[in-house]
Amino acid sequence: MNNNKSILRRLATVVAITSIGISSLVQSAVQEPVKVGIMMPFSGVYAALGDAGRNGLKLALEEHAAFLHGRTIEYIELDTEARPERAPEQASSLLSQQKADFVIGPVHSGVAMGMLKVLSNQKPIMIIPNAGANAATGPLCAPNVFRTSFSAWQPSYPMGDVALKSGYKKVVTMSWNYGMGQESLDAFRESFTKGGGQVVKEILVPFPKTEFQSYITDIAAMKPDAVFVFFAGGGAVKFVKDYDAMGLKGKIPLLGSGFLTEGTLAAQGAAAEGIVTGLHYADSLDNPANIAFRQLYQQQFGKEADIYGVQGYDAGLLIAQALNATNGNTADQGALIKAMESAVIDSPRGKFHFSRSHNPIQNIYLRTVENGVNKVTGLAAEALEDPARGCKL
Repeated sequence: MNNNKSILRRLATVVAITSIGISSLVQSAVQEPVKVGIMMPFSGVYAALGDAGRNGLKLALEEHAAFLHGRTIEYIELDTEARPERAPEQASSLLSQQKADFVIGPVHSGVAMGMLKVLSNQKPIMIIPNAGANAATGPLCAPNVFRTSFSAWQPSYPMGDVALKSGYKKVVTMSWNYGMGQESLDAFRESFTKGGGQVVKEILVPFPKTEFQSYITDIAAMKPDAVFVFFAGGGAVKFVKDYDAMGLKGKIPLLGSGFLTEGTLAAQGAAAEGIVTGLHYADSLDNPANIAFRQLYQQQFGKEADIYGVQGYDAGLLIAQALNATNGNTADQGALIKAMESAVIDSPRGKFHFSRSHNPIQNIYLRTVENGVNKVTGLAAEALEDPARGCKL
């Protein structure tokens, strides 16, 4: 009997020691930093966009530190330079060497395709804070891939109806010749031609070429009812100024995906007045989340926020909500994904949630540049859901 008691005491001691050991391991794991890889362009034509996205991401995670349940954030920043050929190697580094929990990026759609080849269905959760390539939440959709921005289809599709309602029947479309540009023009064409409009010419310019004068001369000779374009960043500034300088402003109305005048108005100046665009955000949106965000961003970084900052901020909000729902546990990817799928983001753009393909279901605002501001004049589309063609989720 005494021997049995001795055995039971030893077993209890072993169990207690084992429990303490497991508890220590769990506690140690919880206290490790959450590794967040950032693949953005910090140099080149899209450098300002990458910087704004990074700022927004960090702002949200700092603001919601209490949601992290004691975890700190370790950032691993890689400059993509908007070069698709670099994407697989950089993504592989974050996957295998850095063992990132989340990978945030990119800006450029071509880079996104390279990242998806490596990261789809892998351990890190990839959150796309800008690149609009339809395939990311279409045929290449994956459980661990989310987007806090838009599909290329979303801002451009409603603009076909806007053009028709404005009485335009013949339109020239123009963009850089790469994924985001081509898909934006395709989306405009889809709705515009469905309603009886005609795209008389599609002009594709090699990326990142910004010598637009010869193309604008051709447009002037064709005399369309309007022009619809996709350009962003420095290219958008150059195109709008060239369009004005060559005398087309006021003669042939200029429409665009909202990136044409997003974060570019100060540089475009008077040349941008009157341009009509569609986008899922506008600086002047009058809601509490936007007012608070813009004040905080200005205080933190000494400059005005833009859509790129908003999208990065929303990526941070998504991470914070997921970690809060899982008590800071990043080991259970399935639980994180489930939390993200059910998240409602109280964004500066207005509240949004995710479609089955993990793309935002969101408003597209109709905006006109007035006195150097993208003034919201209505909704181009309400709670617009990307069709997610080819997604098998």
